[in-house]
Amino acid sequence: MIDPSAGLEEISIQAMSLVGTPYRYGGNTPDSGFDCSGLVRYVVQRAANVNLPRTTEQMGQRGNALDRSDVASGDLVFFNTTGRANSHVGIYVGQNRFVHAPATGGTVRLEDMGKSYWATRYNGARRVVTATNLPMSPAPPPAPAPVTPAPVDDDPIAAFANQ
Repeated sequence: MIDPSAGLEEISIQAMSLVGTPYRYGGNTPDSGFDCSGLVRYVVQRAANVNLPRTTEQMGQRGNALDRSDVASGDLVFFNTTGRANSHVGIYVGQNRFVHAPATGGTVRLEDMGKSYWATRYNGARRVVTATNLPMSPAPPPAPAPVTPAPVDDDPIAAFANQ
């Protein structure tokens, strides 16, 4: 069986590393702060070299829609927090949790999707990165050629030592 999140863990790791970064509307870097779509766009670009659109609405049209049971680490999860579909986005990190930039005055944080607020506003999930479109890891360097010691009779020091 192939794990759907194979190779996507880097997205979750990157997202988790930004927990605590201040929220800022329109923000899209750790230095300036993040809003929800800025956070997702930044993380997916850095971790998987995939360029997503800037808005949650446009992100909600990318990739493949997923059944709730198929959501895996690194997938995007969408919520209706303003009365319109896909008005909020986060990155699923496993164990029914996601990382997101919530609102003014807050910070990037880890949230439980099982909490009633999020469970009632869940709109769906999308996979925008797959193992096939992840950047290739660099090939490991070739193993050094084995060193064959010179025959003793060609080595003057060895010849002298054997006298």
